Amino acid sequence: MSLFLRAAHAIERRLDEALDAVGLSVPKYSALTKLVQAGEPLALSELAARLTCVRSNITQLVDRLEADGLVRRVEDPRDRRSVRAALTPLGEERQAAGAELMEGLHEEVAAKLSGIDREALLRALSLLQ
Repeated sequence: MSLFLRAAHAIERRLDEALDAVGLSVPKYSALTKLVQAGEPLALSELAARLTCVRSNITQLVDRLEADGLVRRVEDPRDRRSVRAALTPLGEERQAAGAELMEGLHEEVAAKLSGIDREALLRALSLLQ
């Protein structure tokens, strides 16, 4: 069990370090990625659902993203009571830089695990979920 935890912490630390190089945290990168994938501004409630977090957390996260100039709040054209999060050009740029770093980290981890039975590892990890 401790090996799994140490491995998870090591990967998490590497994620944090990689994203920090482009001024992002894992939650910020995740939110920006969901907005890129959506291809349009998302209602905060929809963004929260896609990130599987509660509305109050998404409000704080969008506050931080907005303060960093990565998103802006826009009115929902279909519902005046709703607010949407829209990517800014800087947000798109940072997400792309983060995605490139994540791809490099993914390749690095995959290379380190290349000598093991991938299917056996996936089965073992899925049993823990």
